[in-house]
Amino acid sequence: MRFLHTSDWHLGKTLCNANLLDDQAHALDQVAAMVKETRAEALVVAGDLYDRAVPPKEAVALLDDTLDRLVRGLGVPVLIIAGNHDSPERLGFASGFLETQGLHVVGPLEAANPVLIGSAAFHLLPYADPATARHALQQDDIRTHQDALAAQLAQARASHPGGRRFVAVAHAFVAGGEGSDSELGLAIGGTGEVDAGLFKACDYAALGHLHRPQQAGYAHVRYAGSLLKYSASEAAHEKGLTLVELPDRGPARTEFLALTPRRELRRLRGHFDDLLRGPQGNPDDYLFLDLLDEGPVLDAMARLRQIYPNILGIQPAPPGPAPTQDAVRPSDRDLDPATLFEAFFRDTAGRDMDEEERTLFREVAGRTLSGEGAE
Repeated sequence: MRFLHTSDWHLGKTLCNANLLDDQAHALDQVAAMVKETRAEALVVAGDLYDRAVPPKEAVALLDDTLDRLVRGLGVPVLIIAGNHDSPERLGFASGFLETQGLHVVGPLEAANPVLIGSAAFHLLPYADPATARHALQQDDIRTHQDALAAQLAQARASHPGGRRFVAVAHAFVAGGEGSDSELGLAIGGTGEVDAGLFKACDYAALGHLHRPQQAGYAHVRYAGSLLKYSASEAAHEKGLTLVELPDRGPARTEFLALTPRRELRRLRGHFDDLLRGPQGNPDDYLFLDLLDEGPVLDAMARLRQIYPNILGIQPAPPGPAPTQDAVRPSDRDLDPATLFEAFFRDTAGRDMDEEERTLFREVAGRTLSGEGAE
């Protein structure tokens, strides 16, 4: 059988005050076209349809229109689970009635029969934190996300019909996956991670949560990635859907189908004057700018927006390689003002302060701290 795997639509999301609803509608038009062109027997959405638990009405209307086109217009079943951004109860409203129409939605965690389509049984495993899973499944030994998902998969195996391929649909952070800045952490300190080995026995695992398309430990365990680029850290990602072909026996075959965004999201790095001379690439793209200028640039955003109207952010970028995220730094609270300012200067200017600059800082800071500069 053949189906399409997508996730993390985040309908209703804004990015640096930019409303992305038109961009999302543009992408969903392509999703509907892909469903038709590939003759997919189902569309699987692995969580985070909305960006927040109470989405704006325009996002609800967009989802309603999209699902109507897919289920009623094309006659293709759509299978949906709640992600950590969704409200399970809101998403699962009227799911029992909608199932008869071909729309299969699992919001709250509960015992559910697999959805049988073609040669496959789809097991819909919505996101649930350990406390919710412990209560819903009535298993007191559930303490971690690993425990919760393992219990869901065990329940799925117990209900799996013989002679069908096993497809798990889940929303989780598989250990070793590459994340991005726009994903909410599932827990503190890595306790939200699960092991890829949980899905080893599946014929295919359709995952959501991580926004970069990638496999997770095994070729048949995959993240489809998000609908659009939702942070500067995703500028190098290519977004799309995964076409899955699952034969009656043997491994699943996958193909990445790229989406073309209404506007690209890019990062530009350069000096202010160079950027001001003329557009680099499509000036209408969403842009994050990294300025290499050592000193401050007055009114940089307003001046550059005359050329690049959709700038989302500007920040200083020190020359040379960016500091690694693994670098350990002391807490800012533990630093004296001079050390703290030197660290700030080094991050923004890309070099250490010279002695003249240190002397000037001590003079200004001394007057300020003593109250001499106060009016």
